[in-house]
Amino acid sequence: MDQLLNALHRYLVGAWRRRWLALAGAWLLCLGGWVGVVLMPNQYEASTRLYVDADAVLTPLLRGLAIDSTPANQVDLLQRTLLSRPNLEKLVSKTDLDLLAPDPVRRNALIEQLATAIRIQSQTNNLFTITYRNTRPRLAYDVVQTLINIFVESATGTNRAQMQNAAHFLDAQISEYEAKLREAEHRRADFQAKYMELLPSDANGGVGGLEAARAQVTQLEGELADATARRDMLAQDLHSTSPLQMSEAGRAALQHNAGGAAAADPDLLAAEKKLRELRLKYTDDHPEVIAARRLVDALKAAPYTGAGGGGGGAHAAANGGHGLPNGVYDQIKVKLLDAEATVTSLHRQLDEAMKARDRLAAIVRNEPGLQAEYMDLDRDYAVLRKTYEELLGRREVMRLSSAADTDADKLRLQIIDPPQMPRAPVAPKRALLMAGVLIAGLGGGAGLALLLAHLDSCFYTLNDLRSLGLPVLGGISLARRGPQPRALIPYVTFGFGVMLLVAAFGAFITGPHWFAAMPGSHWLARFV
Repeated sequence: MDQLLNALHRYLVGAWRRRWLALAGAWLLCLGGWVGVVLMPNQYEASTRLYVDADAVLTPLLRGLAIDSTPANQVDLLQRTLLSRPNLEKLVSKTDLDLLAPDPVRRNALIEQLATAIRIQSQTNNLFTITYRNTRPRLAYDVVQTLINIFVESATGTNRAQMQNAAHFLDAQISEYEAKLREAEHRRADFQAKYMELLPSDANGGVGGLEAARAQVTQLEGELADATARRDMLAQDLHSTSPLQMSEAGRAALQHNAGGAAAADPDLLAAEKKLRELRLKYTDDHPEVIAARRLVDALKAAPYTGAGGGGGGAHAAANGGHGLPNGVYDQIKVKLLDAEATVTSLHRQLDEAMKARDRLAAIVRNEPGLQAEYMDLDRDYAVLRKTYEELLGRREVMRLSSAADTDADKLRLQIIDPPQMPRAPVAPKRALLMAGVLIAGLGGGAGLALLLAHLDSCFYTLNDLRSLGLPVLGGISLARRGPQPRALIPYVTFGFGVMLLVAAFGAFITGPHWFAAMPGSHWLARFV
């Protein structure tokens, strides 16, 4: 601790001995800094505030129908593209900035400087500001005003240009896909015409020709089996039915011969049994049920005589010359003829269907990749058609969005605060800068004195002598007699020098206005 205090005492004593050098250095630093601050050119700022509003009714109405061009997206896009190189080049050409960039190198540097100097800040979702600073107030105003014009042109023209480009692109793609779709349709139609019988069709329920032929053969086989069974049943009914029935006179004679006694007729019992079975399967209006019921009625009308030999009362009446044609027999015979014709027709249809099935099966065996080729053609056609329909839908969406943006004035720009010609500079902050120069000058002077004290090899205290390793007997101090006003002179003069420096600081703070009025001050400021 004592060593630290001794070192500090040595540095302070050495710095005090070089106080005038320190004060001179502080004066030089401060005067140079203050002159530089005074010569700094004034910065004038021009700004504007823009408000972007969207139609509160049209925007929700078109959501999902038109392209999403919400104000937030458009404002963000405009902010990002407003400072693009094409817009900055347009800004330079429309203002006096082109006079500052006569060659391409300076022009590129100016464009890069503008990209960093122009500030675009969003205050809310729909409100943002554009700010620019320059040493010339008129130029600052012109830059901001030109940016507003470019912004408005971009808001109204960029979207239309994009819509037109999108329309041209969609039209070209639609034309291309339309040609591809027609070519695919021709290939598909030619393939279908060549192999129509094998390919699925709406008439076959979307089933291939071979599968449809096989299903038709199966169906015809079932129908033939049913028709054959019906024919056999009608033939059996015809065999068990008498072609004649007894007249009234024959029936009366038969009843007289039988003595009024009626025996059980086995034909009647069989007919009634068959009628019951048919009623279990069909309704009363079914032709077979009607024929069976008529047969039962006929057998009931001709009582059984009890004679053997397989003949009923109708046969006995026919032998006696009292027989009449049986209507039931005729009806069964007509149905049997129809059933025979149906069976014959089904046989013919089945033979043709089997031949068609075998022919299609032979074609499929000879060309195994036919179905895969058709599936490829159909898949390509489906993909092209789907893409073509999507492009048509997108073109309609684009047209609706274009109409909303152009005709309905969907996006509206409003200038809240138009730019004004700046009257007073906003920078530099000379008072703050000069105060910083004063602090830096005083610190630089003190640092110079401490540096010189550190480099000085003189002995200031007894401890400096003892640090050499030699014995020190003692030291002689300076003895003063009487009042010592002269001892204060160094302190007073040094304090006066510091006060003069502070007074110069005040003069520079309050004096830039008279410097600006001096002849040649603008040229000197621009040069610096």
